[in-house]
Amino acid sequence: MVLYVLLLLLMLGALIDVIRIDESRVKYMHKIVWVLLIVFIPLVGIVLWFALGRSYEGASRPVRMPRRSRPASAPLGAPPMGTAHVTVQPVPSRDGRTTEQQLADLEREIEEDTRRRAALEQRKPEA
Repeated sequence: MVLYVLLLLLMLGALIDVIRIDESRVKYMHKIVWVLLIVFIPLVGIVLWFALGRSYEGASRPVRMPRRSRPASAPLGAPPMGTAHVTVQPVPSRDGRTTEQQLADLEREIEEDTRRRAALEQRKPEA
């Protein structure tokens, strides 16, 4: 009897959590699917919801931007209404170099390797 009451309380807590949580913090499935899973398979649904279905405040999560349409009077190439201009900065690697610097270094290495191979080919005696 106590287990049934505990399961019922956990189920109600999980359902309230699913309903009240922001959509951007729900992972893997839509909220309605989580509700159905908790209702029809209570023990499994509750465990999966709290273990996998929601992202917690301290956890890193992708940021979902709301979808907005451009106004009808805007030209075809105009950005969606209400969007902000975002500048993306290059991220340095572990050794402090950006991707562009790493690519430039690789291109230099390829050029040096090509020169070395050409020099070796010229030195080979013809048989």
